[in-house]
Amino acid sequence: MIYDKEKQQFVTFEQLKPDNVIDFTLVELINDCCRLLVLLPMRTGSEYFVCPWGSEGTESWAFPVLSFNYEHVRQPFEISLWILLALLMKLGFHIIPRVSNVVPESCLLIVVGLLIGGIIKAIGEKAPMLDSKLFFLYLLPPIILDAGYFLPIRPFTENMGTILVFAVVGTLWNTFFVGGMMYAVCQIEGAQLGGVDLLSCLLFGSIISAVDPVAVLAVFEEIHINELLHILVFGESLLNDAVTVVLYHLFEEFSHADTVTVGDALLGVVCFFVVSLGGIMVGAIYGLLGAFTSRFTSHTRVIEPLFVFLYSYMAYLSAEVFHLSGIMSLIACGVMMRPYVEANISHKSYTTVKYFMKMWSSVSETLIFIFLGVSTVAGPHAWNWTFVIFTVILCLVSRVLGVIGLTYVINKFRIVKLTKKDQFIVAYGGLRGAIAFSLGFLLTNSQLKNMFLTAIITVIFFTVFVQGMTIRPLVELLAVKKKKESKRSINEEIHTQFLDHLLTGIEDICGHYGHHHWKDKLNRFNKAYVKRWLIAGERSTEPQLISFYNKMEMKQAMMLVESGSAAKLISKSREQEIRKILRANLQKTRQRLRSYSRHDLLIDPFEDGLSEVRFRRQRVEMERRVSFYTDRDSCL
Repeated sequence: MIYDKEKQQFVTFEQLKPDNVIDFTLVELINDCCRLLVLLPMRTGSEYFVCPWGSEGTESWAFPVLSFNYEHVRQPFEISLWILLALLMKLGFHIIPRVSNVVPESCLLIVVGLLIGGIIKAIGEKAPMLDSKLFFLYLLPPIILDAGYFLPIRPFTENMGTILVFAVVGTLWNTFFVGGMMYAVCQIEGAQLGGVDLLSCLLFGSIISAVDPVAVLAVFEEIHINELLHILVFGESLLNDAVTVVLYHLFEEFSHADTVTVGDALLGVVCFFVVSLGGIMVGAIYGLLGAFTSRFTSHTRVIEPLFVFLYSYMAYLSAEVFHLSGIMSLIACGVMMRPYVEANISHKSYTTVKYFMKMWSSVSETLIFIFLGVSTVAGPHAWNWTFVIFTVILCLVSRVLGVIGLTYVINKFRIVKLTKKDQFIVAYGGLRGAIAFSLGFLLTNSQLKNMFLTAIITVIFFTVFVQGMTIRPLVELLAVKKKKESKRSINEEIHTQFLDHLLTGIEDICGHYGHHHWKDKLNRFNKAYVKRWLIAGERSTEPQLISFYNKMEMKQAMMLVESGSAAKLISKSREQEIRKILRANLQKTRQRLRSYSRHDLLIDPFEDGLSEVRFRRQRVEMERRVSFYTDRDSCL
């Protein structure tokens, strides 16, 4: 007899409904009291428990020794399975070096997603889609936080102008060029695209034109390109988010409006500044709050990493609430928070933050590419040869023309010019990815949505597979400079600071308020006011060179501990001795000196004293010579 919990009664196998007839597994349990045979159903829907034989017609039933309820844990169990699959794929990719040297990791992950999607579709189940909520709220933030928190500040700020030109002007050019040309293609009679209007084409151009940071990171970190090209392409992919968001919402609103006026276009321009600057402001506020909070965590070190993650994620969500740029908010939060948080938290907390960010960004990146493959199989698709082929061609042409034209203008203002090889890598590295797919997934017009998504997936596959697989041999063929894999030393840091102060002094003498002048002003303001509030203890007044020495010392200590050479660690007394030597011999830069003027050259009292001493010495020397010649003449 089996107790059916739905019917609240005992039934036999013959009384089961036909749709409940499922496969059973016979599990023999040793039970001296009941000596039962327990039959477990392998499908959810109802639970059956075996009662002792001969108890028909009684209301008593046996206690369920073992039961099966998959629906209770289905969602977390499937999430864990997806993450486990992502980790196994990444592990297998790096175990086989021959594959990783030829095919980028992103390509293999998309292929794995295609296989999984095909298997799910073959068994008649519904494949999970990479919807916009999953992507923008859960998968994208860890990747952007890792990129923003560990962003190389010096090359990013030194090339800020070039990055902004590529991100803003380049994205606008790509949007209007692709959108306008696609509208011209849609007017061809044989293309069967007469229902696509101009605003829809511009909306599609805004979606497909932005360079994707996830795809750029996945490819450029594998080929180890030099720091300049990496920061140009990756910085463009980060900062073009504000332009993409504004253009997407602008054309989407215009497509539903009856008329579009000049005032609406001006409001769109204002909206760009609100979205970009508002996102930066929100991120900076949360970054300062996180840094200020870390000042008081000396007694509870275990929660220090949690503050970093929560404040960063809250910055992203707060920006998304007001439709600001969440990506720029995360970048601003990470950049603002890092120097002060690292000065306050313990080294163990710093290690936790570092590896946890790297872990989750790696897992999110893997899941994104797997979901892209699964979503491709899931569909639905609306294939149009004309629309898809011209989309791929126009994306390539607009990227090449935009980079060449903008570089021609940029090189007139750059000291280090971008060569033809650099321009080729920047143009060829403009990869598209999951951000374009997620924005296309938000469209409401089902007919255009399916056609746009099909074209977007085709462009993503072309850029990731064709450009991603061929960029490594092209870099080798063109002999493009690779990234320098060496760590900075104290000597390099000293000379870098010396050159910075030298260039700042030259700018002050010339009266030119350039990059180094404002950087020095910002550093002085940071040291005088900000550090006092955000950094606890004596480290708020610590010179930059000593701070750099402290970081190098901690890294060396970690390496020695991991290698088992802990006996070689520097003692505390030796550390204090080295710090005293550094403090005593550091150059006191930016002292207030007497201003120089070629029209009014004041005499320094110290220099006047030196001149007097020099004059006396010359007088004594002259008298000695005169007396020598006088004595010689008298002798003759």
